[in-house]
Amino acid sequence: MNLSIKHLFGLQGVPKDDITAILDTAFSFREVLERPVKKVPTLQGKTIVNLFFEPSTRTRISFELAEKRLSADTVNFSASTSSLSKGESLKDTIQNLFAMKMDVVVMRHSVPGAVKLLAQFVDAVIINAGDGTHEHPTQALLDMMSLKEKVGDLEDLNVAIIGDIRHSRVALSNIYGLKTMGANIMLCGPPTFIPYGVESLGVSVTYDLDEALVFADTVNVLRIQKERQDIGQIPSLREYRRLYGLTRERLNKLKKQITILHPGPINRQVEIDSEVADSEHSIILHQVLNGVAIRMAILYLLASGK
Repeated sequence: MNLSIKHLFGLQGVPKDDITAILDTAFSFREVLERPVKKVPTLQGKTIVNLFFEPSTRTRISFELAEKRLSADTVNFSASTSSLSKGESLKDTIQNLFAMKMDVVVMRHSVPGAVKLLAQFVDAVIINAGDGTHEHPTQALLDMMSLKEKVGDLEDLNVAIIGDIRHSRVALSNIYGLKTMGANIMLCGPPTFIPYGVESLGVSVTYDLDEALVFADTVNVLRIQKERQDIGQIPSLREYRRLYGLTRERLNKLKKQITILHPGPINRQVEIDSEVADSEHSIILHQVLNGVAIRMAILYLLASGK
């Protein structure tokens, strides 16, 4: 399968055929992950550098595992122990790395658009592992894979994204990707957490969680990103939980079952109760497994032909 894109900066503008190809390839790699020997020689001889300028657990480990499963050579870069701490510019650091003939770079950075800037400096495949509050395309793709596995076709699926939309790169990538695949999306959260004019992306907005739950076939629950926001955007965590926390009591009022996703890390008893996160309707751990398969698919489709 050939993609129309050379890099994966985000899901904005990525055509449906490309998303479908990534998802189909990921399901094939899921079968590999179920085998006793979980390794294939697909990217043997390729060198991949992981540039993470922000803390990460799931995404970084998932990419590293995907690279090893594909038999690629992996280099992990730590900003805190690099020459950046001595005053070297990002451009010089990266160009020196790629003078060593890297084939692929997986990058997470706090600045929106940093991955596109990187593409101007190096001739390598670039995959966005999260850039500021912009996009996190691989997370959205693994969310879509998990939903497809659980409910089937994404066309006309009603998805509610609940929580800190304004500061979430996961939300924006999910909006772009799910809309492309034909899903209907409703955003829900406090007014301070909903970006101004977001309805222009073809989504609906509510500030009432119960209304969102009535609409939804599935909910994607986001944490409050305290590290990216000013103090005072919500009165308190207790008040937030009362109005927007996904609790068993709320779900019991519904006359239907809802599939529950969360990109992690989870703030239990704030945006979601433990009883709900660990329930039979939660596919959070499926998301983690599918994250490896999705990243294997993206690396394979973008890097195998380089």
